[in-house]
Amino acid sequence: MTVSIALFTQDLRLHDNPVLHAARTAADQVVPLFVLDPAVEAAGFAAPNRLAFLADCLTDLDASLRRTGSRLIVRRGATAEQTAVVAAEAGAGTVHVAAGVSTFARRREAGLLALFGDRLHVHDASVTVVPPGRVAPAGRDHYAVFTPYHRAWQQAPHRTVLGAPRALRTPTGIGSDNLTVGGPFSPSLPRGGETAARERWRRWDVDAYADVHDDLAADETSRLSPYLHFGCLSATELAARALQRGGSGAEAFVRQLAWRDFHHQVLAARPDAAHRDYRTRDDRWHHDEREAEAWRQGRTGYPIVDAGMRQLAHEGWMHNRARLLTASFLAKSLHLDWRIGAAHFLSLLVDGDVANNQLNWQWVAGTGTDTRPNRVLNPLRQADRFDPDGAYVRRWVPELAHLPGPAVHRPWLLAPEYPEPIIAPDTLAARLRRARGLD
Repeated sequence: MTVSIALFTQDLRLHDNPVLHAARTAADQVVPLFVLDPAVEAAGFAAPNRLAFLADCLTDLDASLRRTGSRLIVRRGATAEQTAVVAAEAGAGTVHVAAGVSTFARRREAGLLALFGDRLHVHDASVTVVPPGRVAPAGRDHYAVFTPYHRAWQQAPHRTVLGAPRALRTPTGIGSDNLTVGGPFSPSLPRGGETAARERWRRWDVDAYADVHDDLAADETSRLSPYLHFGCLSATELAARALQRGGSGAEAFVRQLAWRDFHHQVLAARPDAAHRDYRTRDDRWHHDEREAEAWRQGRTGYPIVDAGMRQLAHEGWMHNRARLLTASFLAKSLHLDWRIGAAHFLSLLVDGDVANNQLNWQWVAGTGTDTRPNRVLNPLRQADRFDPDGAYVRRWVPELAHLPGPAVHRPWLLAPEYPEPIIAPDTLAARLRRARGLD
């Protein structure tokens, strides 16, 4: 009787899971394993919101596995060591795991390789649609600009979508640990797990995405990012289903999946971009903890910024357009170090992903892959364009709900009780001109 281990990481699903499929094909029995590694907490990435979502994901994954006749084994400790312990208990000959791009993922893989050697099988098309390094410009290890990457990405072959196993055999007598989670959590976290993810995907209207994805009040984005981060949904399957459906909405959504892959291939080539400027601009960042805390608390005096920050605190998630304008306000208007904002986002975001969070922050700050480093988002123009009636602001800044229509975006004119703008509007306009090099 042969046994293999399917080591789950950022692929907490049964559908279209190359790791689980390969482990099942390689042996008579499979041990589905997830290891709670304390190195994640030590590195500061075990945010309460993500741990709560992870607990949902693991509970759902175990329930799904039990319907196949299997179960999820959870262990605490260093990933390589715990995997070796389980392999000895089960008599497992091979270990299968998805490739990752973060520093932690690379160290995990190195530890596994040291213990298992050629018995370790790393699958590089589990987390992204196109694996990092699969497409690259001549003479370089990665694309530094999205548009040429996207053209190459569209031409790259995608692997076949795999079905979920109907039956799995797992050895008996292997103990499992419990996952206990402590708060405080954001009060309106989404429900985690593959079941919730697939329900969300079925309900969401992808056809309208191209027209409404920037409309803050409409809230018609997919909200699938937490499920993609934990691998409750396969990016490959989402891309295949959307491309099969066709239409402008599906094309716009698939482009976002390409952006996700783009950031993963950048971080794979430049792992230090998680904390260092991808392109050094010699910025002399302004330092003011009072301003940084006002931004974190959603008390900047600019309601569109404050609304985004309050949504983040309440849901552990923020609309993509709000992420862009709140990040631009911190890095370009306040000129505070992008790492301050990136750290705060990672402390709360359920979908907090090193590649996408850090590199999107650098894109906004002008230190990343954007070919226009002087790009600045004016919060008032953003508000007028993407929340023209003020509905998004009134939803998240209820103390301004009495202000009519777009007047909510300029409370200094009608609501003196609201915090004064942290930057006077005329000063902000001057800063934005300077940032664009217009002065």
